[in-house]
Amino acid sequence: MNISPDDVVFWQWGGFPLNATVAYTWLVMALLTLISWLVTRRLSTGTEISRWQNLLEVLVSGIRDQIRDVSRQDPGRYLPFVGTLFLYIAMANLLNIVPGYMAPTGSLSTTTALAICVFVAVPLFGIAYEGPVTYLKHYVKPTPLMLPFNIVGEFSRTIALAVRLYGNIMSGTVIAAILLSLTPYFFPVVMQLLGLLTGMIQAYIFAILAMVYIASATSVQTGNKDNLPNNKLSNNNTDKAG
Repeated sequence: MNISPDDVVFWQWGGFPLNATVAYTWLVMALLTLISWLVTRRLSTGTEISRWQNLLEVLVSGIRDQIRDVSRQDPGRYLPFVGTLFLYIAMANLLNIVPGYMAPTGSLSTTTALAICVFVAVPLFGIAYEGPVTYLKHYVKPTPLMLPFNIVGEFSRTIALAVRLYGNIMSGTVIAAILLSLTPYFFPVVMQLLGLLTGMIQAYIFAILAMVYIASATSVQTGNKDNLPNNKLSNNNTDKAG
């Protein structure tokens, strides 16, 4: 039994193999694109909306609220990146219920690629928010002697992101394979359901950690009212005026 999707090769041309990791990554992206198009092609602003639009609005609102709670900023600038991370990982793990499917997040190459995206996005958001000089000063605080440690910290948390997601998804696959060899009927079904739950939790954790790193890069202090979204500030001012 192949545990890693990297080991399953569907087609090979010269030195370029098409393995399950790449194939199922394309499948997940295609499904997300198709679902997005189907749900958004007939959006309505009226009082009556479709159940799919209602589900989409609940999902987007939930992601926006989580980003706002973590960053204490307007979530609009972060929603596309963080939301895409969550939806991709969630969809990739949810499809495990399909027989023969292997989640691309069970490959270290996929989780590393996702972690690298976060690694690149954190300084980009930080520089866009504070400017390059102010952002780079964080690496020499509280003393320039901390520069190598701060740089190592950037790489270590990227590795931790990749290994955490990979380890949790892979461990579920390994346990299911062991139980399948021992008791081929009942326990694998239970483990599959637990694996789906774990996959959704890991998608949430990965997206939240990405947002935490971005929020730290933009130097947002959660207790500072000046960094709250404009709508919350206006509400507070209205309450005081009343």
